[in-house]
Amino acid sequence: MSNRLFDASVAPAAVPEADAGGPWAYLWWLVRIRPLPLVLAAVLGALWMVPLALIPLVIGWAIDEAGQGTDPSGLLLWSLLALGLGVLQALAGAGLIQAAVGAEAHALSVTHRVLMRQVVRLGAALRGKARSGDVAASAAADVESIGNAFEVIGRTVGAVVAAVLVAVALTVTSPVLGLAVLIGVPAAVLGIGPLLRPLQARDEEQREQMGIATSQAGDIVAGLRILRGIGGEAGFAERFRRTSQQVRRAGESAGRMEAWLQAAGVFLPGLVTVGIVWFGARLALDGTITAGELVAFYGASAFLTLPVSTATEAAETLSLAKVAAGRVCTLLRLTPAAVPPDRPEPLPAGPLDLADAGTGITAGAGRLTVVTAPADRAGDLADRLSRPGAQGAAGQVRLGGVPLDRADPAAIATRLLRSGPADILFSGTVREELTAGTDPSGQALEQALFAADAVDVVEALPGALDARLDEGGRALSGGQRQRLILARALLAAPDVLVLEDPTASVDAHTEARIVARVAALRAGRTTVVLTDSPLWQGAADQVVRLDGPSVPGSTHRSAGVPS
Repeated sequence: MSNRLFDASVAPAAVPEADAGGPWAYLWWLVRIRPLPLVLAAVLGALWMVPLALIPLVIGWAIDEAGQGTDPSGLLLWSLLALGLGVLQALAGAGLIQAAVGAEAHALSVTHRVLMRQVVRLGAALRGKARSGDVAASAAADVESIGNAFEVIGRTVGAVVAAVLVAVALTVTSPVLGLAVLIGVPAAVLGIGPLLRPLQARDEEQREQMGIATSQAGDIVAGLRILRGIGGEAGFAERFRRTSQQVRRAGESAGRMEAWLQAAGVFLPGLVTVGIVWFGARLALDGTITAGELVAFYGASAFLTLPVSTATEAAETLSLAKVAAGRVCTLLRLTPAAVPPDRPEPLPAGPLDLADAGTGITAGAGRLTVVTAPADRAGDLADRLSRPGAQGAAGQVRLGGVPLDRADPAAIATRLLRSGPADILFSGTVREELTAGTDPSGQALEQALFAADAVDVVEALPGALDARLDEGGRALSGGQRQRLILARALLAAPDVLVLEDPTASVDAHTEARIVARVAALRAGRTTVVLTDSPLWQGAADQVVRLDGPSVPGSTHRSAGVPS
C-alpha cells in the first residue's frame, strides 16, 4: 500500500477495494509514519516487565542463600539486586506511561486529521455517500479504539519478553517445570482465541446500530422546529426509542462476550498457576528442587498471569481497532462527485458568465439572473451550476467559457460560491462565522450585514459580533439564520454567486429590502438566484423560466425573459 494512501499531509487517496488488508494496512501505516513512540514504549515495556519477572527468581535464590547459613554478604547482594530491580521497574513504568500516551496521541491526532481531510475533500458529496452518524461515530468511538490499540502495544511487547525470559529461567532451573510453563501459558492464551471472532462481530453490530442512532438523533435535533410545527415529536421519539433499544441490545450482546473474554483471561492463567504450584510442591517434597526454587516457581507462575491478561487485553483491543480501522477505511474509500482534471484550465480574469447548455441557462457576466424552476428541482439545479461532476455530460456547464469539470478546482473554490438552505452555521462567534477565517475590512462586513438585512439580528445578540452561536444557530429563528447565512455568502464576494431561495424564511417587507440591497451590492458581479419570488424577478437583469419535472437533460426549451 502506498505511503501516500494515508499521508496526513495531503488529501487521502481512495483505498483500493482489492486491498484485502485495508484495516491492518491503515494501522501499519500509522506505525510507519512515526515509529519512535511505539519503539520507545516497547523498550520501556520490556524494562518495566522484566524486573517484575525476575524479582521472584531473585527472592528464591536469596532464600536458598540464607538457608545455607554461610556468608551473609550473599544474602545482602541478592537483596540489593531485588531493590535495584524494583527501582528500575519504577523508572521504566513512569517512562512507559509517557511513551504509551504519546503513541496513543499520535494515532488519535493523525486519524482525526485524515478523517477531517477526507470530509473536506468530499465536500457536499459526503451527504449522499455516508450517514452523518457514521462520520460522527468514526471521529469519536473509532478513533478512540485505534488510540487504545497503540497504548497497549508497549505493555504487550514487555509481557512477551518477560514471559519468554521466565520460561527460559524456569526451564534451566527445572526442565520438567519449565516445560509445563512453556505448554501451559501458550495454551491459556490460545484458549482465549475462539472468543475474539464473536466479540468482533458483535462489536461491528453495535457500531452499526450506534451510527444509525446518531444519524437519527442529528436529524431530530436539526428538524426539531419543524417537528413541533407538524406535531411529529411523538412519532420521531418513538422511532428513536426503538433504535436506542436496538443499540442497547447490541451493546449488551457485545458486553456479554467481552465478559466471557475477561473471565477466560483470569481463569485460564489461574488454572496454569495452580497446576504449576501443585507440581512444584510435589517436586520440592521429593527433594528434586529446593524451597527457594519452589518459591521462585510460585512467584514466576503467579507473575505469568500478568502477561496472559495483558495478551488478552491486547487481543481484545486490537480486535476493536481492526473494526474501527475498517470503518475509517470505508470512509476513505469514498470519492468526490468529480475527479480533479489532470490538466486544469485557468479561468479568465474579470467578470465571469455562467452558461448551461443542458438547460439553456445563460447568466451574463456582471448581471443578476433569476431562474425559476420547480421547487423540488432547485437544489439539483444549484448543484449543477456550481459543483463539478453534477452536470451529466461533460462540458455542459461553462464558467467564463471554461467547462466546469475541466476548470482549476482552486479557482472554482475562490471565484464560484453556492449558498442555500442546506448551509449551516457552526459554533463560534458571529464574527468568526461570517468571516470564515478571512480578514475582511469593517466596511465590507457592515455592507454584507446591511445587504442581508441582518444588522438587527447581530445587534439583538448579547455581545453583537462577539456573541457565540450554538451549532446550527439553534437559538435563532429561521429568518435570522437565513439572513446570517446570506451575509456570510455576500461577504465572501465571489465573482459568481449562486443563491438558492435566499429569502424563503423572511416576510415580504424584509425580502424587498434584501432584494434591492443585494442587487446594489452585487452590481458588476455575476449573481444567479434560484427562486420563484416576484420581488427577485422584478429586480433581475434577466429571468430564466424552467418548467417540467426534471432540470438536467430536460427536452423542453427554457426562455430568457429580459426584465
